[in-house]
Amino acid sequence: MGDPVVIIPAEEHPIKLEMIDSDALAILRKLKKAGFSGYLVGGGVRDLYLGKTPKDFDISTDARPGQIRKLFPNSSTIGRRFRLVRIFFPAKKFIEVSTLRSLSEFDMDGPEVVLAPNNTFGTMEEDARRRDLTINALFYEIEGQTIIDYVDGSRDLQNAIIRIVGPPEIRLRRDPVRMIRAIRHAARNSFTIEERSWQAICENACKLRLCPPSRLRDELLKDLYSEASAPWFELAVQADLFCELLPVYRKRLKDSSTTQRQDKDLLQRLFQTIDRLNRISRQHGIHRQKDFFLLALLLTPWAEQRYQLFSQQRSGRLLFQLGKNLRKDLDAGIGTHLNLRRSLRQEIVTLLLGLALLIHNKQKNGWPNRLKKKSYFRSAQTFYNCYQTALTGEPLELRHITDIREETAPQITPPGDSGKRLQRFKPAFAPNSADGVFGFARSPAKP
Repeated sequence: MGDPVVIIPAEEHPIKLEMIDSDALAILRKLKKAGFSGYLVGGGVRDLYLGKTPKDFDISTDARPGQIRKLFPNSSTIGRRFRLVRIFFPAKKFIEVSTLRSLSEFDMDGPEVVLAPNNTFGTMEEDARRRDLTINALFYEIEGQTIIDYVDGSRDLQNAIIRIVGPPEIRLRRDPVRMIRAIRHAARNSFTIEERSWQAICENACKLRLCPPSRLRDELLKDLYSEASAPWFELAVQADLFCELLPVYRKRLKDSSTTQRQDKDLLQRLFQTIDRLNRISRQHGIHRQKDFFLLALLLTPWAEQRYQLFSQQRSGRLLFQLGKNLRKDLDAGIGTHLNLRRSLRQEIVTLLLGLALLIHNKQKNGWPNRLKKKSYFRSAQTFYNCYQTALTGEPLELRHITDIREETAPQITPPGDSGKRLQRFKPAFAPNSADGVFGFARSPAKP
């Protein structure tokens, strides 16, 4: 089918058995004892080769899903067209085991192709060649502790190269999300994308519009939490992928004016802030910020450019109306494009408006007490700190971050015996609430 397979003996590669998760080893040994082959595959082999601790230890085998289930009662099957078996362990841990496959679901002709179950299974070589990148197509077997390489992935790892498996023009058109993954691994590992693969990515960036919005959202969020989103942003802008993911910046970043450079510089600093936020949270055991928090940070340049949200002060009904307009544009700009939940969109709007209020009401000693008493204040303050450090270029520090687990939710008093119905809370930005907008009373009407 292709080039001869390369078998790398144990003494010529850095992976050792003691580096592999004990539960993954137990699965591989049980498969072997039952007469099946079993291999550590994909990102787990890549990360071990690079001296990193893998997030997942995925396994491939020639056993069929039903046979895997019989071997491991503590398991369940997921997937429709290509079934995987998840084997469960204590502490909500699971390891995914797949049968060697001949095709990627995105390399099949037509979205509704139905194949007989035995037509989806394949050989090791077929399984390697249906993967996205050469560095993700390596197999490790524990008996001889060898790496099995059908696509020169080991050489690309040694040379720090990202290369798409097969003809990149065809593979990217069949599944455009492979472009995002190529850039992701280049950014995370400081690798260079091979010339033909890079050219195909740049020429097919617009094909991302053909992908389901939920896939684009999930891939974007993976990179936002990766702690390597800043170098990812640089590559994504160069390849025109960033504007396909966040089309609200398409005109701004493709303009050659000074404004374009300012927007790009601020976005770059925001990505650096996001990386530092995630790194500090991980190192200090702080619960990571939620999806809407990171997305809202990325939308601050757009909100300022479109509404002068942070440079012009508004209050009362003007601020309430601004919130409605902001939500409407957010829905049209990225809400449907990334299939964001309605609640998540509203959280983004709330953070952006809250940031404007914190900016305009900052005092020498902090903020007014009525604002600091609000349940959402500490989260809004972290958002303010992230934005300000990105503006000034100063590094985000631990003292700037609030653990969201410390936030106190509004307490609802149970109805008493009076029979009165429990009233709903008014929205945070309701113009008629007693405390005004975000805790600030409205100014009295002028005569």
